[in-house]
Formats: sequence, structure tokens, C-alpha cells
Amino acid sequence: MSKIKIFALGGLNENGKNMYVVEVDQDIFVFDAGLKYADDKMLGVDYIIPNYDYLKENKKRIKGFFITHGHDSQMGAIPDIIEDFKEVPIYGTRFTLEIIKQELEEEKITANNLKLAEPHRSIKFGKNSIFPISLTHSVPDTVGYVLYTPDGAIFYTGNFVFDPTLIGAYQTDIGKLAYVGKQGVLCLLSESLYADRPGFTSPKHRIAKFMSEALNKCDGRILCNVSSSGLTRIQEIFTEVSKTDRSVVILGKRLERTIMKAIDLKLIDFDKNRIANIHQANQPNSFILVADEREKPYSNMGRIVKGYDRFVKITSDDHVIFTSPVEAGQERRSTKLFDEIARIGADLMILPSKQYLGYHASREDLLLMLGLMNPTYYFPVIGEYRHQVENAKAAMAVGMQEDHILTLLNGQVAVFENGVLQENREKMKIDEILIDGKQAGDVGELVLKDRELLSENGIVIVSVTLDRSTKEVVSGPEILTRGFIYVKDHIDLIKEAERISLEVIEQHTKDHTLDFNKIKSGLRDKLGKYLYQETECKPMILIVLQEV
Repeated sequence: MSKIKIFALGGLNENGKNMYVVEVDQDIFVFDAGLKYADDKMLGVDYIIPNYDYLKENKKRIKGFFITHGHDSQMGAIPDIIEDFKEVPIYGTRFTLEIIKQELEEEKITANNLKLAEPHRSIKFGKNSIFPISLTHSVPDTVGYVLYTPDGAIFYTGNFVFDPTLIGAYQTDIGKLAYVGKQGVLCLLSESLYADRPGFTSPKHRIAKFMSEALNKCDGRILCNVSSSGLTRIQEIFTEVSKTDRSVVILGKRLERTIMKAIDLKLIDFDKNRIANIHQANQPNSFILVADEREKPYSNMGRIVKGYDRFVKITSDDHVIFTSPVEAGQERRSTKLFDEIARIGADLMILPSKQYLGYHASREDLLLMLGLMNPTYYFPVIGEYRHQVENAKAAMAVGMQEDHILTLLNGQVAVFENGVLQENREKMKIDEILIDGKQAGDVGELVLKDRELLSENGIVIVSVTLDRSTKEVVSGPEILTRGFIYVKDHIDLIKEAERISLEVIEQHTKDHTLDFNKIKSGLRDKLGKYLYQETECKPMILIVLQEV
């Protein structure tokens, strides 16, 4: 009998940043390590990962990171955290490891702790073991992980759908799911993103009809925005393109490497001879695949639209297709991009999000998984809290007791002793790490507030030079502004600001002493009040004092 703790460091009440922790006595198992895209309010932030201080503090107890598939929401944090866990194995299936290796190579990171997790082959960890089961998602070699413990199995699904038409590396092994369910499942952790959508996701996730109509409609060049690791969708696109005489151009090294590797591994069926060189991108019958960088959705397409790309310039004769639904939090960014394309005059086609779904489990998919697993406890994960609630309602509709369903937030801990859920108020410390550039943790709330202030109100710089011995003003004060006002139209305001600044400085240097802190606080107070009175804006005020 064991004491088991289950909690999330990220992934609950949000989209992305998935990281779930299961402790069985002294052993720690971590499922997924994802990132979340920053929204437009997080100025300059590339993406967000979970704070993993708890894992660093308990590094020696971790048996491994177990990655379900090669999407950023599940494995995007690995390049940022791997230096702290060089001795901890990171498990993934064949294609998942290929994606992770590509990410690490781009960041010039060497890793010797990547381990292959083969579907349906058990990995032993003393009295516990991990058993990967093949599931269907938009990327090949997707698995869910069964953690066998002395008190029963714990199954984490990751993202999945049930689609009997997808076979091979995309196929769900329903027999293995049923077998695990018959052995006894203590707790099922199942995704929630589409829990409020009735029916099965399949066949509403297939876009072949949409692509066929688009290709028949378009005469000129086509630019098609795709997810770089959504290979099932890329396969559908290639299948329809192969029925035409168009050549395919792949824009982006990451996307090109992923597709070429998938073709070599026979995960995508397409003739490599149909893939043209980037220099043929301007041919009138070319079909250009454009993918996004992992941290910035629509970044590559946005660069093309703004005219910054070296090889592709969008024109009014082009057709632009977006083949993925807009993700939550990216609505403003996507709408702005769509408007810019329309302004150029290009024909814009956006995949209807109500008619076409992503590869996530809808209500009936979730109920089928529940039926196969028949868990004692149910833990809705992956999604906003409203999605978790809808997932819980679905479970109750098929007879699960409400007190056996866990709708938790990040950091809240579910504790099981001898297979029974305990009353518990334990909470792990959780936080977010904002990634800006190459380093983790180099952006905090204060930096974001400063950026927000600068973006909204600009900056005012007061520059003054004082005599080192007499403390008298030698030069200045000079007022410089950026992003605040148009100086030529506000000469009187600038002169008055300089007068107020001189008054404050003379007041604090009349006894021939100099207290930098008093001068700076006095300038910020009086000058700030004056500028707000005149403009109703609160610019950031920087004071530069120097002695000669």
C-alpha cells in the first residue's frame, strides 16, 4: 500500500503549459513539460513555462519526464529546463524524441538523457512501472502513460481522439485500453479542451473537403499556414495537393526538417520530388507551406505579410489559407493579421472553427475513454476551468460520484492513501516563468509593468550636470521624451518641465550637499504631477544626474 500525490504545476485552468506530477511514496513521475503562448498583454514575452522549483528541489527522487507527444503544449519547456535535469531521463516515443532533438539542436543544447518509450512495453521502476499506450492525435507516435502502482493504475491520456480511419503510428490501441481498465484504474487524468462539444470529434477534424474546395477555387499561388507538428493535417493537405500539378515549397527549416523526417520514417506519404526549392516560391502554381515558430503563433506569416521575408512577398493575386482553428488567447493577433492580408487584397480562407475541430476529445470521446478505463477517481486536466467542469459533468452523467471527481487548480494536491482519496488542503507553490529571449526567468512582473507603462505613456528623461564641488547646475536640466508627446507641438510644456526640474534640484542642493535619492523622488513627484495635470498621462520618468 502506498501514499500517492497527484498535482499540476501547469495545465489546469489554462491552455498549454502542461506539467503533471504523480508521487508514489518517494518516487516522482512527471508527465509532459509544455509551454504556453504569451498573449498580447505580455509585452515582449515569447512564451511561458511552469515554475519547476519543486522538481529541482526533489531532483533525486524523479524517475523521469514522460512526454506524450511532440507538441509545444506538451514538450515545449524541455529546452528551457533540461540543463537542470541532466541526470533525469526524458522518455518519449520515436517521433516525439525526433521533435525534441530538433528543438535542442536549434538551441545548441546537448542532451544524453533522452530515452525511447516504446508503446506497449513496460518500463520498470522498482514496485512501480510505466506502460505507454498508443493513442490518436494530430502527431504520430502519440501515447498516454499508465503508471502502475501497488494501489492501482493511474492513466494520463494527454491529447487524444478516437478515429478508426487513422492507422499505423496514428492508431489507438483500444484493446490495450480495455485491458488496463479491467485490471483496475485508481485515477484517470483525461483532457478537457472540447468537453463542452457534443458528439465525437471524428470526422469533424478532417479538412480534406475544405482543402479540395480551396485548391479547385484558387488559380494563383497559395500560401498555407500549418502547425509544424500537425502531421495528420499536413498529410491531408499533401493528399489533395498531389491531385493537382502544383509544386510544394516549404518555408522554414524546422517545418522542412520535420516533414522530410516524417517522409523518411513513412509517417507521411508524399513524393519528395514534388517538393521544390525555396527559390521557386514565386512561381504562379506553387503551394507554399508556412509554419509558426514555437514561441510565436503566426510569426512567419506575419513576417511575409509585412514584407520582411527574403523569399516570399504576398500580393493581391495570392490566396492565403489558415488550416488550424485560432487558439485561445491569440484572437487579437490573428484578427490583426487577417485584416492586414485583406488590406493587401489577397484572397483569405480561414478554416471555420465551428465546422472543423482540432484533434481533441469531444464529449463522446471522453465518455468512451471513461467506459474503457472505468476509474475509481476522475481528474479532468488540460484546459480552462470551465472545460474541466464540463468534463466533470460528463463523468457524472454516466454515473461517477461527484466526490470521486477532482476539479483542481494548479498546485492543489490530491492525496490517496491505500487507494482512498483523503481530506487534504496541501498546496504546492506554483508560478510562471516568462521567457524573453534565450534565458528562463529573465522577465518578471516588474519588467512587464514597466513595458506596459512605456507602451501606454512613453518615457521622460531629465538630464542634469552638476559641479562636483559647489553642487551648482552646470548644464540642464534637459528634458528628452520618447513615446510621450510630439515635442515641436509642446515647447511650452517642455520649458515648464525644465523650470520645475531646476527648481527641485536647486532646492535640494542649496546647502552645497547632494542627496541623489531626494532629488530623484522630488523630481518624480512634482514633475509627474505636472505632466499628468497637463496631459492626463503618466510617463515613466528617468533622472540622469552627473557631476563634473
